[in-house]
Amino acid sequence: MTTAVISHRGDGVLAGPVGNLDSYIQAVSTIPVLSKEQEVDLANRFRQEDDLDAARQLVLSHLRFVVHVARGYSGYGLQLGDLIQEGNVGLVQAVERFDPYAGTKLSTYAAYWIRAYVLKFLLDNIRMVRLGTTRAQRKLFFRLNKEKHALERQGFEIEPKLLAERLDVT
Repeated sequence: MTTAVISHRGDGVLAGPVGNLDSYIQAVSTIPVLSKEQEVDLANRFRQEDDLDAARQLVLSHLRFVVHVARGYSGYGLQLGDLIQEGNVGLVQAVERFDPYAGTKLSTYAAYWIRAYVLKFLLDNIRMVRLGTTRAQRKLFFRLNKEKHALERQGFEIEPKLLAERLDVT
């Protein structure tokens, strides 16, 4: 698989030839992380002035975080590059919806959107034969993991019957 390689030119512009995933990951790791003040300033410029350059800088500065999140889902048999691409779509969604006045960092807010897009991609592509993934099925998938961790914290032995009872499914 080939991915567009990113090189940070210092002016916030990414450019480069086509290369491999390792080159992409190395390139995004060179992009500087924004301070909280810079992040708020850029988010305000984007929200108030529709400054696309500010939005681009916000996205670029968080690509490393997308790689980090995507790596967490790489054990499901799908290509890391595909997971990163879906995470990037989630990051763009987060930047568009981010409220700098909420008091949270963009990375905290974006984690939800990045994971949501990656998990939807997983659900849609995890099997050879694609099963219908309705909103209810996705919701159940997320609740399953949450409930499993809650039961583990309470010291229960995780059994399918117990999980089914807690989730009110057969």
